[in-house]
Amino acid sequence: MAYEINGKTFEHDEEGYLTDLNEWNEDLAAIIAKDEEIDMTDEHWEVVNFLREYYNEYQIAPAVRVLVKAIKKKFGKEKGSNKYLYELFPYGPAKQACKIAGLPKPTGCI
Repeated sequence: MAYEINGKTFEHDEEGYLTDLNEWNEDLAAIIAKDEEIDMTDEHWEVVNFLREYYNEYQIAPAVRVLVKAIKKKFGKEKGSNKYLYELFPYGPAKQACKIAGLPKPTGCI
């Protein structure tokens, strides 16, 4: 299973998560988002880029509760809410946003 951009393939697991996190780029993120039926806006990119920074720092993809807290701390309570994040990523902010960010599936996600 793989995503393809300009003839280059990017392997992913059966759920669509990249198998090599180092291959991630914004073009690939856009393809994954399209597969997830998400039109990427600045707000989506804000969360995706935040997740990548979080992962680089802690080497773990945060579960949704941790993500909401961390987003609230960085961007304020308006964006740091379940409601806001589920509006952006309806199939689960941690799960869906991590997939688009090229990160592994968060711990505790089904």
